[in-house]
Amino acid sequence: MKICVTAGASGLDAPVDPRFGRCPFFVVVDLDSMNENSVPNSDAGASSGAGIQAAQVVAKLGVSVLITGNVGPNALQTLSAAKIEVYKQQGGSVRDVVDKFKKGELMKITSPSVPLHAGMGQGAGSGSGVGGTKGGRGQ
Repeated sequence: MKICVTAGASGLDAPVDPRFGRCPFFVVVDLDSMNENSVPNSDAGASSGAGIQAAQVVAKLGVSVLITGNVGPNALQTLSAAKIEVYKQQGGSVRDVVDKFKKGELMKITSPSVPLHAGMGQGAGSGSGVGGTKGGRGQ
């Protein structure tokens, strides 16, 4: 069985990244041999749709299980359609998480753990809209 873990770097000793669509790497691990294949997430910087795009990439990797920290509704729907089970884990290394999965210590995610578009940056702009125009009302 092959599983995928969202990670901050490549390899079994990489830290788990809690983000699904915007994680830097997907580390695919064969549970029997513990061989890994680290795949860069080329859609991590997408302006929108990163979760769905990531779900499509993971489905093409031929895994049965995804381990991540958070997953939104569109990504979860895409993963479910591909028959990929999703488990929650935040923190630790990919190797540690794989061991926890083997021992049955991870919680299965059956509903989105974050709202729609949660991975997108939240703008901090505070524009007050006080620009003036010539010829406006009262001028």
